[in-house]
Amino acid sequence: MNTTIDTAVIVIFSAFVLGIGMLFARTGRNLKSFFAGGEAVPWFIGGLSLFMSFFSAGTFVAWGSIAYKYGWVAITIQWTMCIGALVTGLYLAPRWKAAGALTAAEFIRERLGLTVQKVYIFIFTLVSIFIKGSVLYPVAKLVSSSLNLPIVPCTIGLGLFMIAYTAVGGLWAVMVTDILQFVVLSAAVFILLPLSLDKVGGFDGFTQAVPADFFSPLNGEYTIGFVLAFVLYHIAYIGGNWTFVQRYTSVDSPKSARKVAFLFAGLYLISPIIWMMPPMIYKAINPGLVGLDTENAYLKICQLVLPPGLLGLMLTGMYFSTSASANTALNVVSAVFTNDIYKGLINPKASDKQLIRVARGSSWVFGLGMIGIALLVPAAGGIVEVVLSISAISGGPLLAPPLWALFSKRLTSRATLWITSIGLAVNLFFKVLSPLLLGFKLSRSWETAIGMGIPLLLLLGYELWASSRTLVADEYYRYLVARQQKRDDAQSNEAQTELAAEAIEVKKQNRFGLQVIAGSLVFTALMLFGLSFLTVSGAGITAGIAVVILLAALIPWRAAGTVVKTTSSNAPIDRPVNEQI
Repeated sequence: MNTTIDTAVIVIFSAFVLGIGMLFARTGRNLKSFFAGGEAVPWFIGGLSLFMSFFSAGTFVAWGSIAYKYGWVAITIQWTMCIGALVTGLYLAPRWKAAGALTAAEFIRERLGLTVQKVYIFIFTLVSIFIKGSVLYPVAKLVSSSLNLPIVPCTIGLGLFMIAYTAVGGLWAVMVTDILQFVVLSAAVFILLPLSLDKVGGFDGFTQAVPADFFSPLNGEYTIGFVLAFVLYHIAYIGGNWTFVQRYTSVDSPKSARKVAFLFAGLYLISPIIWMMPPMIYKAINPGLVGLDTENAYLKICQLVLPPGLLGLMLTGMYFSTSASANTALNVVSAVFTNDIYKGLINPKASDKQLIRVARGSSWVFGLGMIGIALLVPAAGGIVEVVLSISAISGGPLLAPPLWALFSKRLTSRATLWITSIGLAVNLFFKVLSPLLLGFKLSRSWETAIGMGIPLLLLLGYELWASSRTLVADEYYRYLVARQQKRDDAQSNEAQTELAAEAIEVKKQNRFGLQVIAGSLVFTALMLFGLSFLTVSGAGITAGIAVVILLAALIPWRAAGTVVKTTSSNAPIDRPVNEQI
């Protein structure tokens, strides 16, 4: 590895990304523009951003570790995300957009009440900080190992940089970086894959050197029960996680929200095969990694085959994909705190300037919490154990009830709190107390199945019980009244004037965002052209991918020229979310 060239690539690209954040520093005029892109983000931008928000260095470290140890099952697991996105696109994403709320927390307050919202905000904030803090650790580990730097300063430095451009630029800064990292990582992996196959003697050499069950769709502890439970989990996670709900509410219509989810599904149908092949190939080259060392499989194959500069590009892509994931969570947690706690409970009359200041300040506070969690990941058993454990404990109890409330007129706030509490208590008992007190630990399959199954069974049982008594929740009637009031307010002359002015500013912001994306792609293409002259292998592939990226820059540039004037009054806010029930 040529540390000088790779370090230079990392520094140059990082400075460029920070510059992107600064470009959007003055585009956040109010909460809607800062957190939701004015509710007029192009659907294909939202879909790519959603994909990269789901992506991180944890994909390379956690799933790469599973791919190295067990093979094809890592791809099978990630295909559950495709299924979850398809269900979300068909049923859930349009409902979220039609609800008319800026955040999922706002919908929970309107539909299930303030008490439920407070409880969920507390749990969601903790879970987000733990999960996104945990995915900061693997990229710090990758950079530390590659550049021979201490891991603690790497974690802190990368974390601070991660926070900076989100706190400055808001949702559009996050989404532009998402798109850029999608391109960078795709380019790096398309260069890495043929070089890896060449190293192992081609595809035949690869298949002959791995275990006989390496291409089995199920392997090890990842059984059919685990996969089915993970499908349910990802329906709830992709359809109900507050981070992803923001992508559905930031577009202009339920139809566009559906397209966001479908694009995500298409990408997760194809991408796992491409992303997971390199660590699988490394198994044929070096089958001796054990324990937590398997988390380095992706880095090892990169170090082995990538020429100078391209390893730095790969590390940069891994880092910023992680920061894209963490920054999306930061943006949403900050949105929830600013919109639903500070504005909703502390200072309802706060000006837009005050709210933006609080939004940026809270991004720093929550981001520092993520850095602290990242430093504790090694003591918790590694990234795979941390991410899957948190998902099993909190996924079903936290995500299922609000999704149910999108469709149900019978679910009450009291039932929601009981179902959430019971689900969390049972999951925590089997995950924490049972191994300590009884010496009994659930398998990964049963852990995930119980985590999702108990909340769903409780919700179904309550729905059937309430239906048998023809009960309708009081909260649902209050929700309909509040929605009618919101529609009436939106139709006032003053509101229409404000909306028309806002629509012009949204158009300018979105055109500017698309132009920045086009410029970023040109910058990436030029960097790849430069690296193609420095490489000793893969120069032709690198230059070819640079040409493709350069041509792809025409797509957002032309889209920027065809942005049409829209107003928020075109959004289906006039229609109640539960009108068909």
